[in-house]
Amino acid sequence: MSTVRIPLPVPGVDPNGAEPIPVPQADSGWHLSLRNVLAPTLTPFLPDPATATGTSVIVCPGGGWHLLAVENEGEWVARALAEQGVAAFVLQYRTEPTSAEDLARLRSVRASEDLAYLSQIEPPARARGAEDGAAAVRHLRENAEHYQIDPHRIGMLGFSAGGHLALATTALGPADARPDWIAPIYPVAWPGFEPPDSPPPVFLAFASDDDLGPVLMESVRTIYRGWLDAGAPAEIHAYERGGHGFGFEQQGAPSDRWFAELLRWMQGRGLLP
Repeated sequence: MSTVRIPLPVPGVDPNGAEPIPVPQADSGWHLSLRNVLAPTLTPFLPDPATATGTSVIVCPGGGWHLLAVENEGEWVARALAEQGVAAFVLQYRTEPTSAEDLARLRSVRASEDLAYLSQIEPPARARGAEDGAAAVRHLRENAEHYQIDPHRIGMLGFSAGGHLALATTALGPADARPDWIAPIYPVAWPGFEPPDSPPPVFLAFASDDDLGPVLMESVRTIYRGWLDAGAPAEIHAYERGGHGFGFEQQGAPSDRWFAELLRWMQGRGLLP
């Protein structure tokens, strides 16, 4: 994984604090993950200038607010986007403090066996996520010329908790730091979720056999219905199989198509040629 990480200014956060701790696949189940992310950063994956489109995407890995799946839901996605001429930036957002002894518990959290615990930690995690997401959008807009991107074509692609973050940045963040389009993949919304006024275009994807079951299904329905009620552009893909956390890795499942369909959606919106 690229070692270039750009600190994002967030009030009250020391950008020079302790480094995130890598978690191997055997302990996380998500290929390489990180825990104990104390300060938000962006890692850029920039396209060849000859093929750059001016479109950019902030990629937000999932991990139940405790881990960040920085390969399958981060770097691998970002590299594939860069190959399409998109400037991609992996956001390492702040996570819940997690000890090595907690890793066994995290497996149960990932499998949705402790939804009561997740509902307890989500409100503060959501607020932090929205703050980190807004800082990422602001950084790209303020440095658009440096990155050779269009400041009005900044998207946010998030997986699971990263999708929650994309929704929070869009619905709860300041208007000048909202993404221009979002793509939450198997996201979970929060009780009472409503899109902002004039929501940006949204692309949704999930698998019908998602491990989160009714919680995920109701969240996706709520998001999709909210966009339709607002008269905003919305596209949704429900795959028969794929489970939760399919990310970029090919599994031989219908969910493998999500990335190709995202690219087609981006083309239809003028984000790709």
